[in-house]
Parts: sequence; structure tokens; C-alpha cells
Amino acid sequence: MSTAPASTSPPPDRESAEELPTVPVRHPGRWVAAAVLLVLAAMFVHMLVTNPAFNWPFLLENMFSSPVLTGVRTTVILAALSMTLGVVIGIAVAVMRLSANPVLVSLGWLYTWFFRAVPRLVLCVVAGNLGVLYKQVEFGLPFDNYWMPLLGFREGARFFSVPMNDLLTPFLAALLALALSQGAYMAEIVRAGLLSVPRGQTEAAQALGMSQSQVLRRITLPQALRVIVPPTGNEATAILKDTSLVSAIPLTTELFFQLQAVGNRTFDLFPMLVAACLWYLAMVSVMMLGQNFLERSFSKGDRQVQTKADTTGSSEANQ
Repeated sequence: MSTAPASTSPPPDRESAEELPTVPVRHPGRWVAAAVLLVLAAMFVHMLVTNPAFNWPFLLENMFSSPVLTGVRTTVILAALSMTLGVVIGIAVAVMRLSANPVLVSLGWLYTWFFRAVPRLVLCVVAGNLGVLYKQVEFGLPFDNYWMPLLGFREGARFFSVPMNDLLTPFLAALLALALSQGAYMAEIVRAGLLSVPRGQTEAAQALGMSQSQVLRRITLPQALRVIVPPTGNEATAILKDTSLVSAIPLTTELFFQLQAVGNRTFDLFPMLVAACLWYLAMVSVMMLGQNFLERSFSKGDRQVQTKADTTGSSEANQ
């Protein structure tokens, strides 16, 4: 018994297939979510304008007063100095961590372990109370109380002495706490950047007769900056915001302390808290613009190298 061959449908005409209408994919959920977010944004703006708790005339009047502007200047200076010292400490500790000396490696690890583990608020409070350890800061010959009496001298050899409370001002205590904490974080960032440089770069430089310091300054660090700069910008933003913690020392010329003082004096604290948010938003926004500029400048070389490699590859493929 013979079976009829299965009939095959002819292929569709290409012209008729091209004439079929194309219907875009619908996404109703996106439009619903967008509408809900717009409604919530409008409600938030309405609350900002109509809620009397913000007290915008009072906020604008005191937000740019002379004490508050002094606090802004102190905050910027404190953040800049803390970040600068933190970078210097971080580079030194990172080099210690990568050293072949086990003592330096252990000391670097202990430093990063301690100052990354202790919160910055606690460090600020401890730095503000260092006067409990020493009442006087004295400079002279070491252990003179033990060997100077053997030579017939009744008093030790002290060249200079100053009270600890006079030496350790609130600003210096805040700078000490923030810089030491920032140095621990920068040490890990710098160490990661140095490890990202291929080992062959260092070996080639050493083969040319460069010293360790020359290799670090001329070969390793310039290449590691592409890895170091982006997280360093984030750390700079973080240290600027964390300057508000030094009000616990207390550093009375700091921005957040000044705004709190205005609110406590006028019994209207909430507008001054909003003013603090606006000031930090403005300062961080400026820093983010600078960070984006630096990142683009450091990645420009990578884009040029990648473009050259793509051009070379395409020309070889055409040949």
C-alpha cells in the first residue's frame, strides 16, 4: 500500500512578509510605574512648599549667615587636609604592606586593621580626650629621670614643655582622627592599585638600573592611578560628609555644629537640619564634578589605546 507524499507548503513570499505590519512591544508596567513616581514627586514638592515646618524664610536668612559661612570654610579645610594626610599615610602604609620585610608588613596590617575597625565617631571622641593621657607635652633627653640623678642633676633635661590642652586644639584633634582613619582606607586602595600593575613592568625597570623609589615614582604609581583615582574620589566625598562627626569633640567652628547652634538658640532646629542637607549636597555635587573630570582625563589614554588597537585589527582583517 503506497502512501501519498506529504505535501509541503510553499515558502512565503518575501515581498508579502515585508509588507506585514510591525507592532512594537507594549510595556504598560513602565508607564504605570512612571505615573506613580511622578505623583509621588509632585506630592513631595507640594510638601516642601506648603509644610510650615520647613520655615523657608528663616532657613534662607540663617543659612548664609557669617557663622555658618565660617563653618563651611572650616569643613572644606578640614576635609582637604584630612584627605591629603590620608593619601600620604595610605601610600606609606601600602608600600609597607607590599614590602619584603615581615616587620613592616605586620605593622602596616595592624594599622589598617585598627583604624578600619574603630568607627570615626569613636576616634573623634578619643582624639578629643587625649589630654587624659598626658597633662604636659615635654621635649628633652629620653629617660632623663633615671640617669640624670646619677650624674648629680636633680632635675631632668627638659628643653620645652606645653600643656596638652593647649597643643591639642579641637581642630587638630579632628584632623588627627579623620586623617588616621582615612589613611587606613587609602592604604587598601593604593595597595590594590599597585598590585594591578603587571609584575613585568617593575622587573623591567629594575633591569634598567632604577632604584625602588624610582620604580615606585616613575613606573608603578603612574600606572596604578587609573585604579586608584575612582575610589579615591568616593573617599574624598565620604571624608567631607564625615566632618560632621567632629561636632562630638566638639569643634565649634564646624558647619554642622554652627547650624545646630542656630537651631538650638532659636528653638527651631528642623530648618537648620534641612540647611545642613543643602550645604552638604552643594559641596558634594561640586566634588563629584571634579571627580568625573579626573576620571575622564585618566581614562583618555585607555580609550586612545583601545581605538588604535581596533583600527589596527580592522586593517589587518581587511588585508
